[in-house]
Amino acid sequence: MDVDQLRDGLATTAIALRGYNVHNLGRSQELLEHDTYGPRMADWLGQGSEIAADLLKRPVDLVSQVKSGTDTTLESYGEAIAMIVSVELAQLEILREDFDVDYTGCQLAFGYSLGEITALVAAGTISFADALAVPLLVSEDCVVLSEGVTLGVLFSREETIDRQEVDRALIIVNQQDHGVVGISAELSPNTLLLMGQSDTLERLRDILCEDKPRHVVLRKNKESWPPLHSPIMWQRNVPNRSAQAMLTISSGNAAPSFPVLSLVTGGMDYTESNCREMLHRWIDHPQLLWDVVYETLKLGVETVVHIGPGPNIIPSTYQRLATDVKAYVESTIGMRLLSAVVQRPWMQMVMPDRTALLRAPAIEHVILEDWLLEASA
Repeated sequence: MDVDQLRDGLATTAIALRGYNVHNLGRSQELLEHDTYGPRMADWLGQGSEIAADLLKRPVDLVSQVKSGTDTTLESYGEAIAMIVSVELAQLEILREDFDVDYTGCQLAFGYSLGEITALVAAGTISFADALAVPLLVSEDCVVLSEGVTLGVLFSREETIDRQEVDRALIIVNQQDHGVVGISAELSPNTLLLMGQSDTLERLRDILCEDKPRHVVLRKNKESWPPLHSPIMWQRNVPNRSAQAMLTISSGNAAPSFPVLSLVTGGMDYTESNCREMLHRWIDHPQLLWDVVYETLKLGVETVVHIGPGPNIIPSTYQRLATDVKAYVESTIGMRLLSAVVQRPWMQMVMPDRTALLRAPAIEHVILEDWLLEASA
């Protein structure tokens, strides 16, 4: 996609921002060393360093870290937060100032986890400093609470996951009082992301697989993760302490200048008065990624521009959906009918509600850091 196509298609473009991951550098080092992009990257990383150093009460130098190609670790979780938000805002500014693509004219924006906070900065709802304050004030708690926490992906091979069944199993495991487990994200109707302490994931799997062996699968991640968006955050009173801190932030009194889909609620629910309430819920509520992805399809989004260093979970969610839709269509109604549905909005209106899913293979995706470096070449 060239710059003219990107600029002309903003009205049907969604801006998607990534959150924290094990790897958080992406191609930021290349952007920082770039003759044109470098100064903007250094400026945002410098601002992020100053804000983070003040909040974390220790020296922070994101410019040097990115320049050296040193990735973050869980122990430097606070620095990772500041780096991701700084790089996302730098990429957006480069897109607007160097290519005259004003992202504020996009159809909507959304972000996974930390990306939602960056989206609120881009939409003028909250300041950069206040945006970093929200996650940084609880970052040390997240590191402490991550000890013994395992991330797991629960999915069903043959059918959608019965949420009531999962919720009942979660209650049983948590009542055993040997660690807490909870849902951190809903990735699709048959896939949930879980965070669990101790051996809670294994005990949950045993309960769910008792009646349906081999149908429900749980895959564990070897890395350690901050247990955001899960009930583990209730320990150390993190949500309430963060809510108390947010009472005094100076920004957060304006509605987004463009629509922001929230992964807390699955809808465009930010107003001029509820930013603090929504961010309070952001701390421990599961990320409703599937609801938001479906909403973008339902609203007619044609292009998704992925912002941040090495975006992964949002692009892979769309990719899996597109692959599944293609396989289904080829085996049932045929690709010609799929094309007709996608190109004729009136047909979508008279067909079943979930017909919007058929649009997934037609969505064009742009990884912005790749696009910027290719455009300059």
